Amino acid sequence: MELFLQQTVNALALGGTYALLALGLAVVFSIMGLINFAHGELMTIAGYALMYAGLAGVPFPFAVALAILSAMAAAVLMERVAFRPVRNGSGATMLITSFAVSMILQVLFQNLISPRSQVVVLPALLSDSIRVGGLVIGVNKIVAILATIVMLVFLERFMSRQKTGIAMRAAAEDFAVARLMGIKANTVIAGAFALSGMLAGVAAVLWVSQRASVDPLMGFTPVLKAFIAAILGGLGSLRGAVAGGFVLGFIEVYLAAFLPPELQEFRDPIGLGIVVAVLLFRPSGLVPSEVLRSVKV
Repeated sequence: MELFLQQTVNALALGGTYALLALGLAVVFSIMGLINFAHGELMTIAGYALMYAGLAGVPFPFAVALAILSAMAAAVLMERVAFRPVRNGSGATMLITSFAVSMILQVLFQNLISPRSQVVVLPALLSDSIRVGGLVIGVNKIVAILATIVMLVFLERFMSRQKTGIAMRAAAEDFAVARLMGIKANTVIAGAFALSGMLAGVAAVLWVSQRASVDPLMGFTPVLKAFIAAILGGLGSLRGAVAGGFVLGFIEVYLAAFLPPELQEFRDPIGLGIVVAVLLFRPSGLVPSEVLRSVKV
């Protein structure tokens, strides 16, 4: 029982990170119909910002704020430079653009910083653990779970009570009608990218706190998993992205913990098989969205 509870905590921490990344993808997709595969590089930018802030002696809370702000700024710049000029193009054009931005940034990281993994200075507190009954829980796991809860509550309030968030929801439902109501396309889309950058920045801090390192390809695997989570939850659905992220986190952790040793090498294919099986029964995802049928910008 203690092992099950221990792995459940681990699954909540991992699923929360996936949920935040999937939310970042879903926010942009719900408005533009774009899967931004350069989202992983926003994570990497935040990771390098955290690393350099630590090397400069910046206190960790301020370093975290700088890392998140750097991801937000990079996301807005990415939208302005790369995606706005092709906004009226086909979906394939925007998809190829996102791949191009991703590869360009990866090459820049490798050549301007280092192709190798770099150590990130973290507070000693994050490597500690606390005992709750028979459970030994890492502080970084607790921080990840709490940070995920805070971000989800913030996002829910932002999207339902703030003017910009309400405008994003309206644009996600029907962008053409939203523009007729006076909502500015550039403002809404830039806001969506900034929000996705913030989510990527928070996810990067949580990811780095588990690994204590950053490398040019750091964001590739988690964003690929987040894309799977977004599809599992219902592409374009914000609540679906959260559900998919947590479900995928639980699948991965439970398989790693409870799958027989002789089947561990097949863990990833089995996990994907479970996702496919879920989608066979729920083709539109766990929490379907109307986004795919809405009018895009």
